[in-house]
Amino acid sequence: MDIVKIENLVKRYGDVVALDHFDLEVKEGEIFGLLGPNGSGKTTAINCMLALLKYDRGSIRIMGQEMAPDNYDVKRQIGIVMQDVAVFEELSVHDNIDYFCSLYVKDKNRRKELVEEAIRFVGLEDYRKTYPKKLSGGLLRRLNIACGIAHKPGLIILDEPTVAVDPQSRNKILEGICELNRQGSTIIYTSHYMEEVEQICTRIAIMDHGRSIAVGTKEELKSMIKTGETVTIEAVIPGVDDLAYIRNLPHVFDVKYEDQRLVVRCTGAKHNLIHILSCLQEKDIPFGRVFSELPTLNDVFLEITGKQLRD
Repeated sequence: MDIVKIENLVKRYGDVVALDHFDLEVKEGEIFGLLGPNGSGKTTAINCMLALLKYDRGSIRIMGQEMAPDNYDVKRQIGIVMQDVAVFEELSVHDNIDYFCSLYVKDKNRRKELVEEAIRFVGLEDYRKTYPKKLSGGLLRRLNIACGIAHKPGLIILDEPTVAVDPQSRNKILEGICELNRQGSTIIYTSHYMEEVEQICTRIAIMDHGRSIAVGTKEELKSMIKTGETVTIEAVIPGVDDLAYIRNLPHVFDVKYEDQRLVVRCTGAKHNLIHILSCLQEKDIPFGRVFSELPTLNDVFLEITGKQLRD
C-alpha cells in the first residue's frame, strides 16, 4: 500500500519553479530517505505534502486519501519533526510533550500514558521537569522528536533530526527511528549525513531542481553509477606520463593526484587494485598505504547530481 503518492506536482514562486512535475511513492512500513542539495525542493515537497502550501498542479494522496488543509482525519495520523526545534520555552519537558499530544489525543488518561511512553522512548526520564533552555542540543532534539511522535502517528516525517548533535544523541535518535518503524510507523527521513541514510533507510529518492531523478534501494542506486571502486594510494608519482599510463589502464575512468595521494576511480570490474599496484611496481613507483572502497551513497549523489550535498 502507498502511504504517500505524489504525482506530477508543480509549485512555483513567481518565475522560480520549486517543484517541477515531482513524483514520489512511499510504501507502508518503509524508512524512506529523501535526499537533495539545498534548494532542490525537499522542504517545499514536505510542506505541500502536509497541506501547508498550495501548489499549482498535481495530486497528493496520503494513506489513500486526497490531502487537503481540512483533512484532519489524515493529519491526525501524521507526526512531523522539522529541522528547527519547535518547543515552548516556558513549558517543561513533560508539559511540552503533553501539549503537543493534546492536539491529537483528548482523553487525559490515554494522553498521560502516551506522554510517559514518549519520555521513556527518547530517554528523558531524568528531565521531566526541566525547561528547554536548560537542555543540551542533543537532549533538545530528543524533546523535539518526542513532541512529534507522542500520539503514535502512522506516518512520521523527520527533517534532519540529527543536525548539530553529539554522537551519543545521534545514535539514540537513529535507534529510536528504527524502533518507531518496527512499531509500525512509516518514516520519511531527510538528512545531509549520507552514512545515516545508508544505515537506516530501506529506499531512497534523490531530488534536484524540483524533480526526483533517482529512486531505489541503496544497492539499486549504486548500480546506476559508473564508479564501482575507488582506490586511494599514498605514492610519489614522478611525472604526468606515469599518471597518463595509470589513466589508460582497463576500467579506470578518473585519476586525481594531489599531495602525494593518488585517487583512482574504476568501474565495477574485478582485480582493479591488483592492476593498479602492478602498474606502480612496473614503473618502479614507491607507495605506502593503500585503500580500496566500494561506492557509497555520497558517490551516487555526486555522480548523479554533480554536486556536494551541502551546495
